[in-house]
Amino acid sequence: MTAIDFSKVLVAQGGGPTAVINQSLVGAVLESRKFREVERVYGAFHGVRGIVNEDFVDLTQETTHNLELVACTPSSALGSTRDKPDLKYCQEIFRVLRAHGIGCFFYIGGNDSSDTVRIVSQEAQSAGYPLRTVHIPKTIDNDLMVNDHTPGFPSAARWVAQAFAGANLDNWALPGVYIAIVMGRHAGFLTAASALGKKFPDDGPHLIYIPERAFIIDKFLADVKATMAKYGRCVVAVSEGVCDEDHTPIAEKLAKAVERDDHGNIHLGGGALADELTRLVKDRLGFKRVRADTFGYVQRSFVGCVSDVDQREAREVGEKAVQYAIWGDRDGSVTIHRTGFYSVDYQLTPLEEIAAKTKVMPDEYISPCGTDVTDAFRMYLRPLLGSGMPDAYRLRLNRVPKILTA
Repeated sequence: MTAIDFSKVLVAQGGGPTAVINQSLVGAVLESRKFREVERVYGAFHGVRGIVNEDFVDLTQETTHNLELVACTPSSALGSTRDKPDLKYCQEIFRVLRAHGIGCFFYIGGNDSSDTVRIVSQEAQSAGYPLRTVHIPKTIDNDLMVNDHTPGFPSAARWVAQAFAGANLDNWALPGVYIAIVMGRHAGFLTAASALGKKFPDDGPHLIYIPERAFIIDKFLADVKATMAKYGRCVVAVSEGVCDEDHTPIAEKLAKAVERDDHGNIHLGGGALADELTRLVKDRLGFKRVRADTFGYVQRSFVGCVSDVDQREAREVGEKAVQYAIWGDRDGSVTIHRTGFYSVDYQLTPLEEIAAKTKVMPDEYISPCGTDVTDAFRMYLRPLLGSGMPDAYRLRLNRVPKILTA
């Protein structure tokens, strides 16, 4: 294979947006522009769909100042797509890259995106075309293999922790049962982050349900009943992807009608699970004050609730991707590795170790009862949430002695 021509670089964003994905984009663009080998940096509008449609924008013409403003803006500045390319789709991607003389392809995304990069890399090798492909990690689910954590997750986790801290304060003032559904189809990291909003021993969430443990409806109801008896209130965090012992999604089991996406996955959003769990608690336990929310998309790109640690690392994985591409001699995925109490190192990991694989929460992070997290998880997550986490306080309630009802 002849030497790679780095004069034209292409970057794209795929999958769900995050609060810091543009940091990775800008990191890759600005780092690429530092190398004299690079003449043009293109962006594909709406991910791989933009590639096959040849819908490119020239990011070489963007000012550094505007790029820095975009970097601090949540969501995907280049747009995204939920397309899940198969071999034929990837062959079309490669055909377009070759036609435009692209020598280096960066794709920012999660599991499916890394698999796309892997297939495109193989197609280039089979055709003898000199192409460097590097996957840049991103996902709020925190489910990429090899990585200690993934950019996007810390900011979403920060939001979830604060949302539950607020919900707990509300529930303390007006007691009852409160249930919130958190994103996470196969991994419970984001739902588990709700535990970081606790300050006092009786704070919620009192119960945390994640996909790594079977969700048994009768046990859930018993847990809620016991918590109400103990505290007079109950705050519950539930992953949207919780399943029963037979791995049937609870959302599918309880819903009257099931909606699926283009890939055959059960549609977990929309509030159906929250509504059904609320109905169960009311009908089976008889509690009157039962409220529920589905956090949904608001977790992903919330303006003003971003981890500074997440911002920094998202920028650095974009920069490292360029360095690995131009100075290295192989394709791969940039991975984050924790060192010391809290610092990170970056490595280029073979795509085969990341692509189309899912990481779940290890047992050491889940309490024996299955409805809480351990201190090991709290120690793992706390540094990622960044600086300036708000805190909540209580009155000490120095009660005055009763006179009439003494």
